[in-house]
Amino acid sequence: MNGLLCYCRAGFEPDLAAELGERAAEAGIPGYARATRGDGHVLFLGDDPAMATRLPWRTLVFARQSLRLFAELRDLDPRDRIAPMLDAIESSRVAVDAPASPSAHRVQVTRYGELWVEHPDSDAGKPLSGLARSFGNALRPVLRKRGLLAASDDPRLPRLHVCFVAGDHALLADSDPANSAPWPLGVPRLRLHADAPSRSALKLEEALLTLLDEAQRREWLRPGMTAADLGAAPGGWTWVLARHGLRVIAIDNGPLRPHVLETGLVEHLRADGFHWHPARPLDWMVCDMVEQPARVARRMGEWFREGWCRQAIFNLKLPMKKRWLETRHSLDAFAEAAGVPLALRARQLYHDREEITVHARRLSTT
Repeated sequence: MNGLLCYCRAGFEPDLAAELGERAAEAGIPGYARATRGDGHVLFLGDDPAMATRLPWRTLVFARQSLRLFAELRDLDPRDRIAPMLDAIESSRVAVDAPASPSAHRVQVTRYGELWVEHPDSDAGKPLSGLARSFGNALRPVLRKRGLLAASDDPRLPRLHVCFVAGDHALLADSDPANSAPWPLGVPRLRLHADAPSRSALKLEEALLTLLDEAQRREWLRPGMTAADLGAAPGGWTWVLARHGLRVIAIDNGPLRPHVLETGLVEHLRADGFHWHPARPLDWMVCDMVEQPARVARRMGEWFREGWCRQAIFNLKLPMKKRWLETRHSLDAFAEAAGVPLALRARQLYHDREEITVHARRLSTT
């Protein structure tokens, strides 16, 4: 079996399936999506063994995680689920970084660095958490005895994933750590800080963790940098930026929580985020205003066209239907309005609801 196993927010399976189908067609990859609303995952099946490489996880919007699917096991006997899994694993140990050409040499994986036993983040999947935990404890020593798994976790090697979708139904996949989320189910575990002005702070914290790598966070979030937060009240995103030492202009006609202003790094201006702009370029602009996605996208593009910021993180609220189509239209409208070279990443985060989060960075033309 060649394909992708992608995890997503329950209810967004049709949107992820549409995205995978369109991106695969653009890349010249024949295949089809298998998706059921509410399952929390989508399969994209085809004949290309390098599909995971040609459709990189970082380019996908609605996929929390993307894995190279190599087996689907049904009607598993609860008395011995391990034996059929071992057979499938030993017969399909192919490197996740296989060359893009299907006819090229494919390097055999001698062992995996980690085993993750998972379940979809869905109503049907959550009751399987106990099985996943106990089965992982049983399978791990067997894999090590067979030489299929490193003696201790090695994050440099490919990971092995077992996803239970039912007690007798499992999906087997593997992943390249450089081309997949570093958290089980693709979900970073964040806790709301006691001082956070609102739960929206978790969205920006997850965006910085997910859309930027560690080196980028060190380079692009330095104390003393400047930022604007459009639609800031009650101050969740402003508070996150101030915690990184940035000096923030918070734009909103509504009030901010008093302790946000007490940081000494925040200036609150009562103004409309769709009309205000800075007198000089800023390092960052962030925006979580509730408005039609096309209008927000055009306004964000204007910030880049006018050179008011170097980087931005903003949310686009999506309609209830045809969300992938709206996503494409909004991102295209943003790029057209910006009119300058941009590096762009978009993702539906775990802490997002009916929205996606976008990171954009202006590229140097010199």
